[in-house]
Amino acid sequence: MIVDAHHHLWRIEDGYRWLDAPELAPIRRSFVPGDLEPELAAAGIDRTVLVEGGRCDTAEAALLLAYARGSAVIGGVVAWADPADPALADTVAAYRESPGGDLLVGIRPQVQAETDPGYLERPAVRRGLRTIAEAGLAFDVVVRVDQLPAVADAARAVPELRFVLDHLGKPAIRDGAAGLADWAGPIAALAAAPNVTAKLSGLVTEADWARWRVADLRPFVAEAVDRFGPDRLMFGSDWPVCRLAADYGTVLSALTEALPPLSPGERAAVFGGTAARTYRLTR
Repeated sequence: MIVDAHHHLWRIEDGYRWLDAPELAPIRRSFVPGDLEPELAAAGIDRTVLVEGGRCDTAEAALLLAYARGSAVIGGVVAWADPADPALADTVAAYRESPGGDLLVGIRPQVQAETDPGYLERPAVRRGLRTIAEAGLAFDVVVRVDQLPAVADAARAVPELRFVLDHLGKPAIRDGAAGLADWAGPIAALAAAPNVTAKLSGLVTEADWARWRVADLRPFVAEAVDRFGPDRLMFGSDWPVCRLAADYGTVLSALTEALPPLSPGERAAVFGGTAARTYRLTR
């Protein structure tokens, strides 16, 4: 089974302020299951994980769960919630009681937007991370490279929680060797925590959108494989954000080409097994 562990859907009329940036005009429109499903069929994708899209409210979560309920291909939803919210357990319970709630597999706040380098160290946030673990959910982490040490600290502090690093921590692929050097040390420290998996997702948009090549991605992918191993890595398209730099099929083929030589079992882990196990997909 081939799993795309990271994509988004959104209704632009619901308000996504981050899409107001001029350079994001190509994706400043609604994307619904009917837009995604032909892309998946053409690429041979069996299941997906639908991830919150930056609206950061419970209404979006309800919509995404409803989408998953009505789509045979969406195997799980990573919804937004505030880990510092004292009512986090009630929010998770409400998600599970809503239509499609049985497909909730993870929680993701927008940690990359936090300016406080100690955000993940706050007592309220640490309590929230333990609440997520107790609920049996994964915790998706979308962060900048400079925030990776804080993620490593949190992963060591809450070993019972399954951390999922989105987009390999957003390394500056466009900067080539300099971007690799800035990222390699923090990613090695994070990978040392056994409860962290990482997504080979969002890479083309961390490269030069107009001039990227597979060769630009290869050193970062190779480093990730060396540090995490295939059993802790998973493919994600980051569709439709990836459309800023490449279409769905190109993203999939680029990762296939960028990976170092792997056994059939290792390749199966990257393209499905790791995601199914980490998110505990049931369909």
